[in-house]
Amino acid sequence: MSDEKQVPIKEAWQKGASSADSKYMTRRITVDPITRLEGHGKIDIFLNDEGSVDRAYFQVPELRGFEKFTQGRAAEDMPQITSRVCGVCPTAHHMASTKALDDLYDVEPPAVAKKIRELIYSTFMVEDHALHFYFLGGPDFVVGPTAPAAERNVLGVIAKVGIDIGKKVIVMRRRLRELISLAGGKVIHPVFGLPGGVAKRVTAEHQKQFQDVASDAVEFAKFTLDIFEDVVLKNSDYVGLITSDAFTHRTYYMGLVDEHNRVNFYDGPIRVVTPDGREFAKFAPEAYIDHVAEHVEPWSYVKFCYLKSIGWNGFSDGPESGIYCVAPLARLNVADGMATPLAQGAYEQYFDALGGKPVHHTLANHWARVVELLYAAERMEELASDPELIDPNVRTIPTTTPDEGIGVVEAPRGTLFHHYQTDDRGIIQNANLIVATQNNSARIAMSVDKAAKGLISGGHVSEGILNEVEMAFRAYDPCHGCATHSLPGNMPLIVRIRDRSGEIRETLKRNGDGRVYRE
Repeated sequence: MSDEKQVPIKEAWQKGASSADSKYMTRRITVDPITRLEGHGKIDIFLNDEGSVDRAYFQVPELRGFEKFTQGRAAEDMPQITSRVCGVCPTAHHMASTKALDDLYDVEPPAVAKKIRELIYSTFMVEDHALHFYFLGGPDFVVGPTAPAAERNVLGVIAKVGIDIGKKVIVMRRRLRELISLAGGKVIHPVFGLPGGVAKRVTAEHQKQFQDVASDAVEFAKFTLDIFEDVVLKNSDYVGLITSDAFTHRTYYMGLVDEHNRVNFYDGPIRVVTPDGREFAKFAPEAYIDHVAEHVEPWSYVKFCYLKSIGWNGFSDGPESGIYCVAPLARLNVADGMATPLAQGAYEQYFDALGGKPVHHTLANHWARVVELLYAAERMEELASDPELIDPNVRTIPTTTPDEGIGVVEAPRGTLFHHYQTDDRGIIQNANLIVATQNNSARIAMSVDKAAKGLISGGHVSEGILNEVEMAFRAYDPCHGCATHSLPGNMPLIVRIRDRSGEIRETLKRNGDGRVYRE
């Protein structure tokens, strides 16, 4: 870190990292690796002499580089290439890429193709939100944020709620994933999206399968809301944690909406609201470049997005900051409601309980996610019952020369942009992927820093406190495999050279200022 201070060491706290043996070192807590997320990351918390937090850094040390190595590839390959960015959210990348190809070739898919796409996407959203609630974020509440680490996982959740409920969750996710494979070709790397439509029609038999699972998915979503209410909302300690200042930021919010400003995952304009809930901007996805800019820091491979018209003013919140938030919390904040009846009721309960719009509590993402789970299931049921779904006319063949295309969807983790520029043969010259976690990265960094400062004092730290700090990023359900596109060139780096016996012969270090030295 370029701003590290060297102080006499009294104690060093390390979690998942070896202790330094230097007489003088920065007093710090290192959480490495962080857990229950997609991708890799670490947290470095730097302490002062009083044991309070000077600064906590949320670092992402991996680099995928998809924007670079897609150059020179055929545009029509992009839905398959970009779905490899992440094995958890491949459908989101596949869908955004397919929509970018629609725009690139200036082709309008038939109505039924759009419905098939949205049906598959709604199915994916139900499955993905269930994954996060029960497997990634849920253990912090169901098992408890300070429970032993070995218990804070899906097995601990099953032990707490019972094996029957555990089976219900696993069976529901399996049925949803089977439907994605049925209509999308593959569940991990789908192959259904084509410029101008989809590769496969839905038969009457397939429609019946979607209807059966969709009906059960609605009941499953209602059941999940009941669990959230019983386990979280009836626990005053949990509610206090959710609404505490340590997990609160007043930022801008961004998300797709339909023509009535209701939440929509597949299509619509992008709406941005201010920290006090007023509409700040509303624009077509193709105009994103006029509104979104990216900032680079030397200590992370993730870029930090901000609102271009406000500018980058550092890691701070409030109306003068350009930092914004995406994901379930943001989508509910930017919308005037939900497009399905049961989800609308849950939406109203959510805001009534949390004091009205907008909600600024980071941990409220978990509740918002379950509200969206219900919406996705209801929308899935609506689309599965549409008689037009079995229309065989599922594609309009492109005929124009490609040039530039932009596609946007709401990934489970927030707004996802795909932007391609090609030559006249459709070969990618430039690709820009702004993923949900990248849109959230500045707020995530702020959340981890603020949580650490609010929870750690006097040098007192425990595994439970460190997990509560991790909860600050986990609420966003970040995917760093998707988000890492920055190569700043002076990422702090340690290289240890070992001989054949494993003994360290030389250590090279590169600081945040780019200088390399030997130890």
